Amino acid sequence: MLGLSELKKTRVYQEAKEEGKLEGKLEGKLEAVPFMLSLGATVEQIAETLDLDIEQVRQVAQKNQFNQE
Repeated sequence: MLGLSELKKTRVYQEAKEEGKLEGKLEGKLEAVPFMLSLGATVEQIAETLDLDIEQVRQVAQKNQFNQE
């Protein structure tokens, strides 16, 4: 049976860890969208600043607008 240190050395573990980091970064960026909208930034400005797809920003903006109603 693999111990924790051996498990951490496996390719599967390393790939899963990297994928988790990327998902966390994306989640953080998407969480910033409503705040930036409240400051008056446009969808295009937010997408460019956060290096996101415009459609991703629009989806968050629409969801945020729906939740405020």
